[in-house]
Amino acid sequence: MISVGKILAQGHGLAPVLLKRAATVELDWDVRQKSRFSATDSSGRTLGVFLPRGTVVRGGDVLVAEDGSLVRVLAAPQAVLHITHCPQHGTPFDLVRAAYHLGNRHVPIELQPDHLKIEPDHVLADMLRAMHLIVQARDMAFEPEGGAYAAGHGGGHGHHHGHEHHHDDHGHGHSHGGHSHSHSHSHSHDHDHDHDHDHDHDHGHSHDDHGHGDHGHTHAH
Repeated sequence: MISVGKILAQGHGLAPVLLKRAATVELDWDVRQKSRFSATDSSGRTLGVFLPRGTVVRGGDVLVAEDGSLVRVLAAPQAVLHITHCPQHGTPFDLVRAAYHLGNRHVPIELQPDHLKIEPDHVLADMLRAMHLIVQARDMAFEPEGGAYAAGHGGGHGHHHGHEHHHDDHGHGHSHGGHSHSHSHSHSHDHDHDHDHDHDHDHGHSHDDHGHGDHGHTHAH
């Protein structure tokens, strides 16, 4: 078994000739949405795939094996429901309405301009037909939408949010993944009042005991 721990989304950065020469592996959606699986490529090699958690593998992605060899992923045909609007009794907007109702049921959906695809479900098929849509059982590649909150396509889209907060003398430095915002607040108040009233009162106020040294307030009376 050869280990695979890296993936290039849609073979990004690779020359076409390398993609053409690469071995291939056919995977259905059930496997491609996993980050740990085994498979056999077109060269007969057994692959042990160990990708970052949450990785979704898409057709066209390229796996990089531990020996540097490349394996191009093909979305394997599988049983799906192919959904189109009825030209005689409906409009393309019917597909939008159908996608809305399917989305409310958290059903994985492949969205295309002229059709939808979902995994087989006779209850949903009946619902869609009642909406005057044409529903056909077919064997096709299935590439459902990842959603706005998806973990990232193909493992090549990692989002790292680093927040560093440094507070020094009431200065706020925030680093947000390459965006640096520095806010410095320095307050110095020096009040010298010379009162010649023969009052022998010493008003010395020290704020050190109260832990306000970072605000830099000095009051001398």
